[in-house]
Formats: sequence, structure tokens, C-alpha cells
Amino acid sequence: MNGAAKGAIVGGVFLAMAGGAAYGVVTLVGDGGDAGGGPGGNGAGKNGSATAQKTTGPVTDRETAQVAKDFLAAWAAGDASTAAALTNNAQAAQPAVADFKAKALVSKAVITPGTPNGATVPFKVEAEIAHDGTATPFAYDSQLTVVRGASSGKPLVDWQPSVIHPQLQKDERLRAGTPASPPVKAVDRNGTELTPERFPSLRPVLDALRKTYGEKAGGTPGVEVWIEPATADAPRRTLATLVEGKAGQLQTVLDADVQAAAEKAVARYAEASVVAVQPSTGDILAVANHRQDGFNAAMLGRRAPGSTMKIVTAAMLLEKGLVAADRPAACPPSATWDGKVFRNQGGFSLQGQPFSTSFARSCNTAFISLIDDVKDNGALPRTAKEAFGLGLDWKTGIPSQDGTVPVTSGSAAAAEYIGQGAIQMNPLNMASVTATARTGVFRQPVLVKASLDGRALATAPRPLAPGVSAQLVRMMRQTATSGTAAQAMASVGGSDKGAKTGSAEVDGATAPDSWFTGFSGDVAAAAMVEGGGHGADAAGPVVATVLNAS
Repeated sequence: MNGAAKGAIVGGVFLAMAGGAAYGVVTLVGDGGDAGGGPGGNGAGKNGSATAQKTTGPVTDRETAQVAKDFLAAWAAGDASTAAALTNNAQAAQPAVADFKAKALVSKAVITPGTPNGATVPFKVEAEIAHDGTATPFAYDSQLTVVRGASSGKPLVDWQPSVIHPQLQKDERLRAGTPASPPVKAVDRNGTELTPERFPSLRPVLDALRKTYGEKAGGTPGVEVWIEPATADAPRRTLATLVEGKAGQLQTVLDADVQAAAEKAVARYAEASVVAVQPSTGDILAVANHRQDGFNAAMLGRRAPGSTMKIVTAAMLLEKGLVAADRPAACPPSATWDGKVFRNQGGFSLQGQPFSTSFARSCNTAFISLIDDVKDNGALPRTAKEAFGLGLDWKTGIPSQDGTVPVTSGSAAAAEYIGQGAIQMNPLNMASVTATARTGVFRQPVLVKASLDGRALATAPRPLAPGVSAQLVRMMRQTATSGTAAQAMASVGGSDKGAKTGSAEVDGATAPDSWFTGFSGDVAAAAMVEGGGHGADAAGPVVATVLNAS
């Protein structure tokens, strides 16, 4: 306890009220869920009879404070049923509150509410976790929000897993004990240790590496607090180490210097992700995300990549002989396919210009208008899979998504030519696409060399057709020097550089996703910023920062 606050000990669990108002466990009466009662509710009248009229409107300050107090008191006492009855989802709340003591091994806790902000009440949890005779502190801040029950009209805690711990998401659970996977000391390609303290966005990657290689690396587990994921294939997320285990060393192909630049680059934008790959080997040099949810969108995301996909579409058109980098290509202001009108950004058009300029200016209609000549809706998906390795079940060393380019028809097929429609990608996929365009050969990206565990890497059925890679590189160089990527790539030194921009419309979003992919020397990188606008606006500077560090 601190300040003037006083706590009441109840069954080995403490709860304090800020400002000096102490209280213990209150016996609550209610039928649970949305109809839960209690001192903060409006359900019980004289002699236990229900009130005649349901209360409506926003919860009052008094209701908020009372319900928060009662819920936290019940939680602190380990009274899961009473705490759950004060929420609007008793079925989900009861096991979560019960697990706090039974599965997270909390022996005692001080829960201190802070000053309410409207209907939201922050609070601090200061707990002790006991395991094999050892008690270790475990403290964090969280918050709850009080709402009015839809059917009962009573004030209730709006149940979210984050009430128990701010990092808990849907169907996740708080656990403590000895985990199945021993810890690992991951090092980069030069032997530099990769820690979540130095590289915060690597945390989900390091957790996934531990899940896959913990036992193989030769370590022994300690005692930890972790978040058990909702699905078996996702890694546990360690929150605190109570007793240190022995970490086994794991060699990765990451580069600490490139990773540091990637971390700095994504930190400038919300919901940003970037991946850097070495085209000559497929080695992943950096993976970084800046997201509130901790999701590894750089490797697991699934979103339309916009015009960065034109690298693959251009490869398909070049292989079919329908275009050439130096041959004129039509770029009208609009093109219609199966009743849907496609336009260029700002309505521009190009007259008598080579296809390389349409690529560099990201002319949508130059690609859409060639669908009649292709006469094969499966041509783009085949090129994506056979030459770029997309959809071949990549085994990077941790879970990853390797891109989806389905066969479609009508306007959906036309949309895929410009990276919209049913196509789903992430920065890892698009960095690999650029790496393949750079060398003409797909090399499956890896975080850990396959020789460590003998896993089979994906192999594309064929390389790009002769001359196609050279034309793609030429067009990407033009894009980086005089096209849509010129401003973003201006800071990247040297003449051996290329890029492609993209923006992808997302249903319901106020701004499109920003996509950008580029290369410099033997490094290819791709970034995505959700809602970031045009590719050069947000994702472009992220990629440029990473390429400059390579």
C-alpha cells in the first residue's frame, strides 16, 4: 500500500481504494451476465423485488464508481461468480477471473482503482505469483469501462479480456508456471544477441522462434507468466520471468543493424510493417511491426497489395510478349471490364509512351486494357505461383503467410491485375516478389537456415523467362528515379536501386493502405502502413530507411 490508502485482507488477497477509502469483499446479489445485480446495480428493490422500470441512458459517475469498486473487490477476493455477475458477459468473465488465481498462480494482489475518466476506470494490479515455494512480484496497469446492460438497464462492467491484463485478446488466457518450450538466446547472422528490449517489435518473432526451436536449442525452462494464445499454432507471449531458465542459442539470418533501422522506420507510423530480404539467398534481414495488437503483420498479414502487385502482372505480360519495357503501350484515362470502370489516380493518361513509363507512373489502365489479349484468367495466378513462389507453403522457420492470388473472373479478375480484389499479401511476400524480380529466380525467404532442422524449403517450378528480370529491374529503376517512387527513393544512395509504389482501397476505411517495395544492391524491402494513403507517402520512407541501413 502507498500513501493514505488502507487495504482489507480477504482470503490472502488484498484490495485498496485510492484516496484512503478502504473496503473489503461485499456480498453481491444478482443473476449474472447482462442481468447481474449488486450494490452498483438498479435491479433489486425493497424486499428483493425488481424495480418497475428499467433505467436507460448513460451510466452515471456514481454508478461507474460503485460497480468498479464491487467488481474489483470480488476479483480481489477470488470470487469469480460474483465478479462475473457484475459484467455484461458472465460466461466469459467467470473463468478468466477464476484463472487469475488458479492458473496464473496469484497468491495475493493489491488492486488500486484510479480516478475515473467518464465511464472508464483505470486500476493498478500489484500481485505476487507463487510457484514451488517462490513468490515473485507481478505488477501492471489496466482499465475497465462501465456500460448499461442492454436488457436489464443495470450498470455493468463491459467485459473484455484486457480487463484482466491489457495484452489479453479474445480467447487468450493468462498462465504461469514452467512452460513447455525452454528459452532461446536468438542471435543475428553476426552473433549479436536479439532481445525484445533492444528490438521491441521482434517480440512475436522471438516468441515464435522459441516455440519452434526451444527444445532443439538445448535450453532448460524456468518459471514464467505468459499469455496462452487462442490457437495452438500461435506462440505463447511471455510477460514476466519469475525464475530464469537456461537459454539455448539459436542462430538466425537477421541483421541487427538492418533490424535497428527497421524498428526506427516503422515507429513513425501507426499500423506499419516492413521486411527486408537478401535476393541472392532469400535470407530475411529484418522484420519489424509497429502495431497496438502486437500482431506480426509483416509475415502473417493478409491485405490487398495495390499496385506493388504490378511487378507480377508486368512479368506475366512480358512473358506473353504483350508488352515490352521500351515498346509503346496505351494508357487511357479509364478502362472498363465486365461493367466496372477502372481509372488512373487523378484521371491522368499517357500518349505514345513506352510501357516502362506506364509502370513507373502506375497507370492502371495500361494493365487492365490488356485482359482481352491475355484471354486467360488463370495466367496471373500461375505466374505468381510458378515464377514468384507465392502460395507454395513457405517454411521460414516460424509461421508465415505466403500470399494468395486466386483464379477469379469478371471485374474481380481485372482488379487483381492492379493488386486489388481477392489478392492477399504482406510485406514478406512483396519483399520476396522484388527479390525474385531482381534475380529472376525465387528463393524462399528464411529466418533460420534450413540446415538447422532439415526442413524442406519451397521451390518455384521455374525461373522468370529470359530477359524478363532485366526489364522488370529497368522499369523499377525508372520508377525510383522519375516515377511515383522518386521522392521516397531520393535519399537512397547509389544508382543500383529500384522501387514500386502501391495504394490499396479497403472497404470502410477512410484512407487506402500505403504499400511500397524497393531494392538497393543485394537488399529488397517492402512495407505496408494501414490507412497510410499513397505508397510514397508512408510506406516509401519506411523502405528507404531500411535500404539506407543495408
